[in-house]
Amino acid sequence: MNEPTPNPLSDAAGLASAGAVPAGFRRVQLGGGFMAHNGPLYACWDGQRVRLGFRVEARHCNPMNICHGGMLATFADMLIPVVNMYQGSSQRRFLPTISLQIDYLSPARLGAWVQGEGSVLRTSRNLLFGQGLVSSDGEPALRASGIFKLGPLIGDGNDPDPLHLGPLA
Repeated sequence: MNEPTPNPLSDAAGLASAGAVPAGFRRVQLGGGFMAHNGPLYACWDGQRVRLGFRVEARHCNPMNICHGGMLATFADMLIPVVNMYQGSSQRRFLPTISLQIDYLSPARLGAWVQGEGSVLRTSRNLLFGQGLVSSDGEPALRASGIFKLGPLIGDGNDPDPLHLGPLA
């Protein structure tokens, strides 16, 4: 099997340098140490919809310089709870994943900007049902739907801006 050709978007440290984070996005701290190691993630809140994104780096990729499906699944698993934080009508809670379904639609290549948005479909007494669509450089890359357990409150559960995104400038 031939080794993949190195991607010119990768610098000496193996990080994608294909561009900056889009305007309006701010780096966010999510998911504890696991996401701190696998991120960084960025979010943007326009007052109606929240978007989550990341730039595909070499460490996110498989040997073909395509973002690993596990990284995209992790991103989708973070996306739906973040959507609930800003677009949901219930209190802010920790949302452990019960079920996550993903359809991979197209690759996210090294250096691509991956961005997702979603919606809360329904909240019951104990569960949240949500969905998301993730794009890579503007092209649909995956769709996801999930069921999450309504866990403990985050803080007092009422913070309208838990990720400190603030209004757009």
